Amino acid sequence: MVEWITSYGLTDFRTAEAWMEARVADIAAGTASECVWLVEHPPLYTAGTSARADDLIAPDRFPVFETKRGGQYTYHGPGQRVAYTLLDVGRRGRDVRCFVRQLEDWVIAALDQFNVRGEIRPGRVGVWVQRPEKPPQADGSVAEDKIAAIGIRLRKWISFHGISINVEPDLEHFSGIVPCGINDHGVTSLVDLGLPVTMDDVDLALKATFDGAFSVAPAPCD
Repeated sequence: MVEWITSYGLTDFRTAEAWMEARVADIAAGTASECVWLVEHPPLYTAGTSARADDLIAPDRFPVFETKRGGQYTYHGPGQRVAYTLLDVGRRGRDVRCFVRQLEDWVIAALDQFNVRGEIRPGRVGVWVQRPEKPPQADGSVAEDKIAAIGIRLRKWISFHGISINVEPDLEHFSGIVPCGINDHGVTSLVDLGLPVTMDDVDLALKATFDGAFSVAPAPCD
């Protein structure tokens, strides 16, 4: 069984990392169950293992934390639901690419609960939504904004870190970085899309769609 934990208020990032490290060790040892931990953080930037120094535009604006998750720079802050996924990928097929696809599918399914069509794009990490009301891209394609980020780490086939969905964060805070190294697309949130969605609503959607996105023996991913 997967345990669901919700922390209210703002959780210190290093405290969260330490908690995940301990829980991962317990899951690997068989003394704790898998879990999904739902948190919000104070405003901060994190640097993944592929972060480029030039993508940190405002290094003095918020605290910056180096972390060993995959990916580049990302922002966390109030109004953003962070779901840390501490799951046994070893017994879920030992396919990291498939596991990341499951995380993407989970986010897309949760967004669909609000009639928001989330999509993935080759070469662009995260989940995106089309913005036809905005000016088109330089190549004439429909403008797209990022609504969710994904970044994980594995230890002994146990995953940690996870996903973040923009519910109602201050989108201007993203301007201090190049989010995930992508500077030719914007960032959005559910409330920015005109939806009066609360954090509790998103939590219910994540819980309702989790089992459909994850299974012990997933189909092979292309």
